[in-house]
Amino acid sequence: MTLAIKIRNAVPSDIEDMIRLLEQLFTIEKDFTFDEDCHRKGLLLMMEGCGKHKTLKVAEHNQKIIGMCSIQTRISTATGGVSGFIEDLVVDKHHRGNGVGKALLDHMNRWAQQRGIQSLQLLADKHNTPALDFYHRLNWQTTQLICLTKKI
Repeated sequence: MTLAIKIRNAVPSDIEDMIRLLEQLFTIEKDFTFDEDCHRKGLLLMMEGCGKHKTLKVAEHNQKIIGMCSIQTRISTATGGVSGFIEDLVVDKHHRGNGVGKALLDHMNRWAQQRGIQSLQLLADKHNTPALDFYHRLNWQTTQLICLTKKI
């Protein structure tokens, strides 16, 4: 069943709902620790600026936020152009399987196309089989690359 949802730009008054979504996400992704203050700061940073190089969207159903997703741009020497990096795609656990995640990704795809972006990337937890199956159903391809991280 597909829910009737509205996708819109996130605003500061959405932050508490988005933090609850991030808490659900970070209980799945073992590389991250839930830190409410840190996530609030990151969400506010995503909302700053003109929206040309980044955007943060929420999905609403019956005036309740049930999903979110962000995208940022970066220059890719591999593709010789701008690439979009999707982060924090999360749908409330009670609304998964109803087309919300697909709608958010479709919206981000259109956002990227309007800016001339020709490729998108995202990271997913290698043990999150439901998420990986979801991405594969939407024709996302697994690569041979791995993500490395370093705190400085």
